[in-house]
Amino acid sequence: MTTHVAAPAADFEEHRSRMFGIAYRMLGSATEAEDVVQDAYLRWTSGDRGNVEHPGAWLAKVVTNLCLNTLTSARARREEYPGPWLPEPVLTGGGALGPLESAEQRESVSMALLVLLEQLTPVERAVYVLREAFAYAHREIAELLDLSEANCRQLYRRAAARVAAPKPRFEPAPEQWQSLVETFLEAARNGDVARLETMLTADAKYVGDGGGVVGAALRPILGRDKVARFAVGVLRKFVGDLEITVTEVNGSPALLFGEVAVFQVEFENGLVSAMRTVINPEKLEFLHRQLSHS
Repeated sequence: MTTHVAAPAADFEEHRSRMFGIAYRMLGSATEAEDVVQDAYLRWTSGDRGNVEHPGAWLAKVVTNLCLNTLTSARARREEYPGPWLPEPVLTGGGALGPLESAEQRESVSMALLVLLEQLTPVERAVYVLREAFAYAHREIAELLDLSEANCRQLYRRAAARVAAPKPRFEPAPEQWQSLVETFLEAARNGDVARLETMLTADAKYVGDGGGVVGAALRPILGRDKVARFAVGVLRKFVGDLEITVTEVNGSPALLFGEVAVFQVEFENGLVSAMRTVINPEKLEFLHRQLSHS
């Protein structure tokens, strides 16, 4: 009996990381992605695998369709979400979401893109993720989703047009990013609004996700002057006595403020263009588990 179970379990483990990567990009939630992967595992180990020639393709189809079902119910919940919604942050330095060696691979798990993907229908999102992040051919995607190849091409074109966004023109190296962020935090700690304004783009944006559990702005803060003033208040709260750690989250550098917040900053031509903070404790549970195992 042990041998019977061990063989399919070993086959599944070979593909687990890829399945989690698909599910996370589809859902923007590591917790839900884990549930999907576990469901796929149970189906794999308990089902008839006699006709399965390619386990990876079979599992990708199961995971994708489970994600489509999850997205249908998740959409209603996210429409009622209190304040801005951000993806669950994932530590990616250890390969949790697969290889992130190129700018395109890192972009596929970025918080900015995952937020944009919320605009898509579930099927559009599936086609886009499978094509962009995992380089599936349109023929393969059609087989996974039981659609025609022509339909998949059309869905991909529509999705790509809807999430199209200009790429940052300045992507500092991690060391430079840390130096720029430390300068920004120092200005915030000192309440130097004027200095902060010189470090922000005119259309700078701050988004905080507290999920109604922790106090956070219920709308994005937009514009250089408003973001500078808001940053002084919110960052003073975090910069105080909390330990600050630099790490990689969703393919980009980030700061961990103790165990209570994940803070990401985007730059454009050396100026801060966007800041995102996840402080909803429920969304930090997966990251905390990652930290406990590191």
